[in-house]
Amino acid sequence: MNSYFIPFVVSFFISVLSTPGVLKFAQKYKLVDDPKTRNQPARTHTGIIPRAGGLAILLGIIIPILLFVTLNKVVVGILVGAVLIVVTGLLDDYYDLSPFLRLVINFAIAVIVILFGLGVPYISNPFGGVIRLDQVYLTISFLGTHKFLLFANIFAIFWIVSLMNFINWSKGVDGQLPGFVAISCLFIGIFALRFSSHEVAKSSVSMIAFVTSGAFAGFLVWNMYPQKIMPGYSGGALAGFMLATLSILSFAKLGILLMVLSVPIIDALYVFVRRILAGQSPFKGDASHFHHRLLQIGWGRRRIAVFYWIISFIFGVSALYFRGEQKMLAFATATILIACFIFIIQRIKEDMI
Repeated sequence: MNSYFIPFVVSFFISVLSTPGVLKFAQKYKLVDDPKTRNQPARTHTGIIPRAGGLAILLGIIIPILLFVTLNKVVVGILVGAVLIVVTGLLDDYYDLSPFLRLVINFAIAVIVILFGLGVPYISNPFGGVIRLDQVYLTISFLGTHKFLLFANIFAIFWIVSLMNFINWSKGVDGQLPGFVAISCLFIGIFALRFSSHEVAKSSVSMIAFVTSGAFAGFLVWNMYPQKIMPGYSGGALAGFMLATLSILSFAKLGILLMVLSVPIIDALYVFVRRILAGQSPFKGDASHFHHRLLQIGWGRRRIAVFYWIISFIFGVSALYFRGEQKMLAFATATILIACFIFIIQRIKEDMI
């Protein structure tokens, strides 16, 4: 484990030390969240807070990967995708892009990464065996003959885009997102060492996971309450992107990731469905997320962030020992408990009015 500890530490300190420079950069070029100029109904903070935190996190990921990981086509594709996400986030910080435009860009980035060779050949069946996704393919003749795995690549594209958005939605409270992402990547790294992986060697998958964990842990130093800088869209989407690609590389898609990220994913699915049923755009922000409801009943920002971290840690430890059906049962149980919690919070809110 020492060989993985050093990249984690290097990533941590790159993120910590580069964040003050990114903070000044954000202030200089007006990449800030100002309540007077930006209409953000999901906002939970007051005052003008610099955004663009994803840039510091990106530096904490890319530099150690270039130093410690053997590069191949898939790894290069992931780095290209990460850079494009952060560039999109910086543009959003400045221009406040339409959520529909961001979604289109998300799909474009996912397609680019898939063209570099990242795909999902099968899904582990929690009740035994696997579900093959690589049996149907199209033959494409462009600069040679290539196989496009239809279902495998389509699943990977939607998986990446979904996590980019779902994880990004869980960054509303100081320290919330970098904490649970660092923990999640840590467990994915451990998981990747125990099981076979994609075309990328499992040691490289674990290295990327530990590096990503270190980058978000380093950013947490500056994002803890009271936050000095926000992750912004670049940090939130980058978190979802790295978790999605790492889960594909380590084949942890429907098991450990669903458990470790149970609260953010269940919250995102609940909000997504609620907005559709209400005739609203599922991608337009509002103050209906789980962390908003906890704030409404008097929970503090530190308490909410630590709650997310603890749940991620507990489920991460459990996922390392649970079998497939046990993981799905744990996720279903968490879904029911969180749904009950949301219902109780709503009743408490109504009684307070």
